Amino acid sequence: MKETGAISGVSVAHSRATVDEIEAAGGDGVRATVSDLLARDGVEEAFALQTCNRSEAYVVTDRTVDGSVALESFAPEVRGGAVRRLDHEESLKHLMRVASGLESLVIGEDQIIGQLREAYEESKSAGGIGPVLKDAVTKALHVGERARNETSINEGVVSLGSAAVRLAASEIDLTDGSAVVVGAGEMGTLAARSLDDTAISEIVVANRTVPNAAFVAGEVDTPAAAVPLADLATVVPDADLVIAATGSPDPVIRSEHVTGADRLVCIDIAQPRDVDPELAEHDGVTLYDIDALEDVTRRTRESREAEARDVEAIIDEELDRILEAYKRKRADDAISAMYAGADRVKAREVDRAVSKLEAQGELTDEQRETVEDLADALVGQLLAAPTRSLRDAAGEDDWETIRTALQLFDPEFDTLPEGPGGSERGRDAAPGDMEAPPDSVTEELDD
Repeated sequence: MKETGAISGVSVAHSRATVDEIEAAGGDGVRATVSDLLARDGVEEAFALQTCNRSEAYVVTDRTVDGSVALESFAPEVRGGAVRRLDHEESLKHLMRVASGLESLVIGEDQIIGQLREAYEESKSAGGIGPVLKDAVTKALHVGERARNETSINEGVVSLGSAAVRLAASEIDLTDGSAVVVGAGEMGTLAARSLDDTAISEIVVANRTVPNAAFVAGEVDTPAAAVPLADLATVVPDADLVIAATGSPDPVIRSEHVTGADRLVCIDIAQPRDVDPELAEHDGVTLYDIDALEDVTRRTRESREAEARDVEAIIDEELDRILEAYKRKRADDAISAMYAGADRVKAREVDRAVSKLEAQGELTDEQRETVEDLADALVGQLLAAPTRSLRDAAGEDDWETIRTALQLFDPEFDTLPEGPGGSERGRDAAPGDMEAPPDSVTEELDD
């Protein structure tokens, strides 16, 4: 019976790290990160999450030291102060906070739920999701849904897209102006909708796939057009505002795209960056990135403090439930191993004893039942004390005792080695109980 492993996590997020540091962490995307982590010694499961303001990874290992070592490769070039390392309980709680929007730059924002689900599916496709991370991420998503259904944490909340528009409006007069939205994904769509609520007179949506850009353009009432990214050099210089939000691994707006721009505000909400940082030195261009949105979102964060306390209560409740479930599972793994092995040994030894007794004279059904009852009573009493000890160990987070029990009661521990001539030697009958294992062995984690 294999032990249920523990989670180790690492987070590089906007609360501690800069945009450049977030971009530097995690390598080449979720699948590549998960595949790399799975190749590390001792890693059984792996999950990665990468959004515009966070890059995180989680692994499941039998030994926590293996988890720490495996995650050292996640952000090797990021300064230590920007990296947060998480143990099992911290990882579970952090995932719940992320899903509920408490860790977002824009507190309570809804986009993180979809991003977490997408990261889960990508990690699963890379072979990284097993029973431990499945329960952890599923629980986090459940908490995220509860937070939004049972509180007003996301009521009136702004997205990064609308925060970008608010920032732009504080810098320039958008009345009768023109804006270019680069990217037709979720963030680009949110930015276009936010612009639609301003006095801007024209919106251009640029995207690699023009039909997708046309779809976003059709979502707004403001006159809008769709163009390919190849037309950026034509539409950007005439715009007052550019909001960039693609999923491109490389910058899509460079110096050649702003030639001739007079007074252009560029707001880059993409991760990795969509706008070449060198444009900040370009005359006529004012460039803002995600870090600049912190001040814009501060007021929203303050207004959500009361709701956040209600969400924290939900998280504490669900964290207690999943931790208790993990503790039961860890103890039950060892208990189940004891019962399974003892069951096999007991059956074999009872058959051996009955065969010897029958050789001395035919046994009645009552006599055979007496032998089996005797075996049941003996092993039941022998297993009672270690069962209690293992449950106590789980309650006290004594995983070393549980790990030792799992090693002692390996599924093959009852296989007897052969002596000379093929005879069995070292016939040590392991204790076991023929009654069904405890109900808790088959209990699943609470939803």
